[in-house]
Amino acid sequence: MEEQKHQRRVRYAGKYPRHYQEKYKELQPEKYAATVSRVIEKGGTPAGMHISICVKEILDFLKIQPGQKGLDATLGYGGHTLEMLKCLNGQGHICALDVDPIESEKTRERLEKQGYGPEILTVRLQNFADIDIAAKEDGPFDFVLADLGVSSMQIDNPKRGFSYKNEGPLDLRLNPLEGLSAAERLKTIDQEELQGMLIENSDEPYAEEISKKIIQKLKRGEKVETTMQLRQVIEEALTFLPEKQRKDAVKKSCQRTFQALRIDVNHEFEALYAFLLKLPDVLAPGGKAAILTFHSGEDRLVKKSFKQLYKEGVYSDICTEVIRPSKEECMKNSRAKSTKMRWAVKS
Repeated sequence: MEEQKHQRRVRYAGKYPRHYQEKYKELQPEKYAATVSRVIEKGGTPAGMHISICVKEILDFLKIQPGQKGLDATLGYGGHTLEMLKCLNGQGHICALDVDPIESEKTRERLEKQGYGPEILTVRLQNFADIDIAAKEDGPFDFVLADLGVSSMQIDNPKRGFSYKNEGPLDLRLNPLEGLSAAERLKTIDQEELQGMLIENSDEPYAEEISKKIIQKLKRGEKVETTMQLRQVIEEALTFLPEKQRKDAVKKSCQRTFQALRIDVNHEFEALYAFLLKLPDVLAPGGKAAILTFHSGEDRLVKKSFKQLYKEGVYSDICTEVIRPSKEECMKNSRAKSTKMRWAVKS
């Protein structure tokens, strides 16, 4: 048997690691807790982690009691799930769903090591559109939470292709084992459809210019298969803007374009429609639901659904004003700034 050569960890130039793979301490929070704490205290999100948003507001509304049954429809890093499990005090059960086979397994193992095994927590590899399937096994639920944001560990990992800031494959799938990647999706559509996607999914003001430039590139046989290639196309599309405003415009258009493609390849609006339609049927009488959204399209859908079902008597109460994270939370976690929370109570 050939002896395996020892591989040294990646070294980085300078005092602090800049690239995701180099942040070995942040990627091992159980071993380097002090390093992780320092990053969080400075308002950053450690690599491979996700800081849960509106935890206090969620718990204040749900008022979870020992013995209840709950559903975390979007498990992610498990921060919300952990806090809800603590409220159960060892009595009751939570079912948690996630479509990401990579991160959901890591989270299940992490929570099990903290004492939350299958007797109190069930993790299912399912889309939150399938809450009716989960309810057949574990419902009806006394409380349901859905956090519609993408987790930081997905955004920050260049291999997942969620960010325009680092070179990586233009993927954007929450489940990288299913469906078309964003790069593959771009090859299947024309300018009109792409322009409509950018407008509908992210309110992109330069949708025409960006979609035209992308399709021109592809028709010439040029590749738009990596995050940096897409960013470069967006920069080229916005060269007509005055130099002073171009840098900020490119940044925002990159954010919106990546968001629009992510929503499309993961069928996020279709999943949200299905979730909202099925939500009342998985809740027990008096059951509570809380939803966190991160852009106007999602929030409009949630608001419309809650108001309509309240009029029909399906919900006995809904929030009349959107709930936002505190200023203190937004200062500590910049990714919380766009968050909106809405809630409803089943009749």
